[in-house]
Amino acid sequence: MKRITIIDQEIARQFFGQFDRNIRQLEKDFSVTIAGRGNELIIKGARRKVLAAQQAVENRLASLEGRPAAAPVSPKPSQADRETEPAGETIQVGSKRTRIVPRTEGQLRYVEAIRRSEIVVGIGPAGTGKTFLAVSLAIENLRENKVERIVITRPAIEAGEKLGFLPGDLEEKIRPYLQPIYDALYDLLWPEEIRRLMEHRIIEILPLAYMRGRTLGDAFILLDEAQNATPEQMKMFLTRIGVGSKAVVTGDITQSDLPMEQTSGLEDIEKFLKTIPGIEFAYLDEKDVVRHPLVREIIRAYEIEKNRRRTSLAKPAAQRKSKPKTAGQQDA
Repeated sequence: MKRITIIDQEIARQFFGQFDRNIRQLEKDFSVTIAGRGNELIIKGARRKVLAAQQAVENRLASLEGRPAAAPVSPKPSQADRETEPAGETIQVGSKRTRIVPRTEGQLRYVEAIRRSEIVVGIGPAGTGKTFLAVSLAIENLRENKVERIVITRPAIEAGEKLGFLPGDLEEKIRPYLQPIYDALYDLLWPEEIRRLMEHRIIEILPLAYMRGRTLGDAFILLDEAQNATPEQMKMFLTRIGVGSKAVVTGDITQSDLPMEQTSGLEDIEKFLKTIPGIEFAYLDEKDVVRHPLVREIIRAYEIEKNRRRTSLAKPAAQRKSKPKTAGQQDA
């Protein structure tokens, strides 16, 4: 981490640019995070990149102040750096984590689908990285100026529990439902950067119900926990997409919190959207779970039990094991 002091407020205004545009470009070029605190700039990231960004900042300040600048800095990695970078379908986040790499074949196919198609539906069990990878790709698209903003939403529905009245203002009431999204962001970006991006509405996190009536162009749009969206909500979400946007829908059809009689919007679209060009379905399974190894075994056990129950119910009534009759029920 490096700190740079800017004393002149007019110089600081020119350096940051409108809506911190110059800072965003530096962050993109050098894969670092730059935050402003008072008259200080704080640069965070990998040591080599922080030093390169520091020199670029100092050169820019020298230019604004009319002083001679040092030798120009290239943000491109050296040959030695390139040799140590991970191979494969790397997601360039460029902040708290500079890069993310898919860890399974299923995750790799999922990432490739998102890069290839305008709408991707990712279906799989918990722990397969559906949300984390989608958020990582959203940040990458923003860094590369492929989109102008990120909009992340999920249904605000309780997972089998009635929480009752929640205290606080609107943001405090809905925060518990959206916390997994914040967890993913805080794992990828520094808090100062998240705060800045949200203040300028470059990143929006909101309940699904708040998407109605909007048209979102040049945006990366993510619907998380889509198994809890009704068919009407799913249609509403998918029709928000404007020109230049990319949408990702993620969910686990085995973990719907909707009432038993209510059809899941995620299951619904699986039946009739697969044939539309530009829409792609990506499936992950227990082999793609990257949480604790026991999570994979738990998912497999649930799947075996579900198949056993389905087979049992499918048997003709005569083949099912009947209860023994009591003495009073015996035939005469």
